[in-house]
Amino acid sequence: MKRRILWITSILTSIMTVGAAVFGFMITSRLMYLKKKDDAFILNREITANRFNEAWFNVVRKTEKWIASPNGYPVKAIFLEPLDTNNYVIICHGVTESKINSVKYVRLFERLGFNSVVYDHRRHGDSGGKTTSFGHYEKMDLQAVVKAVNDHSGKDAIIGIHGESMGAATTILYAGTLQDHAHFYIVDCAFSDFTDQLLYLMKKQTPLRSSLAIKLADVFLRVRDGYSMKLVSPREAVTRIDKPVLFIHSLLDDFILPEMTKQLYELKKGPKQLKLFEKGSHAQSFNQNSEEYEKTVADFLNTYNLLPKA
Repeated sequence: MKRRILWITSILTSIMTVGAAVFGFMITSRLMYLKKKDDAFILNREITANRFNEAWFNVVRKTEKWIASPNGYPVKAIFLEPLDTNNYVIICHGVTESKINSVKYVRLFERLGFNSVVYDHRRHGDSGGKTTSFGHYEKMDLQAVVKAVNDHSGKDAIIGIHGESMGAATTILYAGTLQDHAHFYIVDCAFSDFTDQLLYLMKKQTPLRSSLAIKLADVFLRVRDGYSMKLVSPREAVTRIDKPVLFIHSLLDDFILPEMTKQLYELKKGPKQLKLFEKGSHAQSFNQNSEEYEKTVADFLNTYNLLPKA
């Protein structure tokens, strides 16, 4: 009888172990290889919405550059220079998007006196990299882009960083854990903590309700991609940013909740501003409130004397 119980227990334990392994592998695969939007789809969407002006893009002065990532792959960037200035804003797109989605912000910053740099995150667009890490490895790529822009622009330039969604989280992680070297940061709909964000989406989109699933996924993520979710925590990083930060979110965003941006704003010490838009779902603040969005950015830069001299 005892042998039979031990045998049954052994089988059940083995089944549970295999099941946990399969689950851990599946959830981390979904994270690491999250399905991206097709580049042609992004371009057509932006053209159709009048956010990408092909005629302007084809004639504007621009330079395509490959920037070496410290993680061992090339990052594709485009330096867009409609103005004779050495002031630049680096624009970081969200997950599943590409640098084409960032071009809509280029015209905004052009009107405010800045040239821009758009680039593809790892595993997006034309850049290399095998996995998406939601800001962990991406922050190191951003550091390489910042260095390239500094080398290109020279001394006395005003350098800013604008990030949207994952790009916003990446911006905060860069400034708060690597180097606070930009003059200002604009973070639009960032998550405050990757673990909390995953748990929220899991409860919203699946029958799973326990944080044990996240803990299991974290174990597999450390083994498969070399980092822990605990390292992807903008709310920890934001406390170490000294430069001015403009926090933006749409109140109707139900993918990354606006409460996360409110939390980041409260934790940030020193110069900061917060803007919550009434209209717009996730990453739609600019698309739904373009004039007010631009005024918000202009007022922020003017408040901290960061607008380039005419």
